[in-house]
Amino acid sequence: MFGTVVLFSLFSAGTIAQNVTYSFIPSTNLAITCNKTTNLIFPIAVQSVDRGSKDILVQQPQGTQNIVQVKADKPGFMQTNLSVITVDGSLYTFNVDYALQPSQLNIVVKAGIAVTNDSISQQLIKLASGKNEAMFSAVAGKIDARKIKHGKRISEDQIQLRVGGIYINNDVIYLRLQLKNNSKISYDIDNIRFHIKDRQKSKRTATQELELTPVYTYNSFDKLPADSSASCIIALPKFTLTDTKYLSVDVLEKNSSRDLHLALKAHHLEAAKIISD
Repeated sequence: MFGTVVLFSLFSAGTIAQNVTYSFIPSTNLAITCNKTTNLIFPIAVQSVDRGSKDILVQQPQGTQNIVQVKADKPGFMQTNLSVITVDGSLYTFNVDYALQPSQLNIVVKAGIAVTNDSISQQLIKLASGKNEAMFSAVAGKIDARKIKHGKRISEDQIQLRVGGIYINNDVIYLRLQLKNNSKISYDIDNIRFHIKDRQKSKRTATQELELTPVYTYNSFDKLPADSSASCIIALPKFTLTDTKYLSVDVLEKNSSRDLHLALKAHHLEAAKIISD
């Protein structure tokens, strides 16, 4: 994920092979500030975003797929970087510096350099274009017909979030989410987000955080009346988790503080069930 240089070295009897090749992807300079938002507009939907340091704040506006908003968390931070991968497999890298008054706030990013092979790129393009919506719907319908599992859950302020099943079909990961409102006040959903995060954070190392953009949602809803429940199935592009990473499922409420954050670890993903087309 992080490597932009490919090295192949052979060591034998104290000698080093001389035919070493390098491949570099250039980075673009980007200036940001604290009190203004910089908008990066990509030519196609964004699949994941990685910020090199917690000194920069990154988000995708609700209802958009190709815009990444960036802002400084504090003034005068040391140079860091930002990496963005779009659904066609293209990689965009930025060297990010602090500026009191950035000269540009709305930046249209030109087509990037594809770093995946053609078959993977074409598969991701199909996911982004919506041509496989019927397939996603059919698979999600099979999942919906199954009984909700007693998966991991979290409750805050009488609102409960449960992952009622994890399924895999053709390298697409389906999460079955159930929300229950046990309060007397309706729950308006602002957004549901998915981030791969480090389980342990160190001040000496950069905080790595990748946002996953859903490719399909089945039975979507944006409001839970009082004393009610609802479930949806969200399809995510293929990802893996190591023992040092976790997937954060974040359900955010509009104009309120009843946000929910549920962590899924590697063993949860390993227990995913294969579901046929």
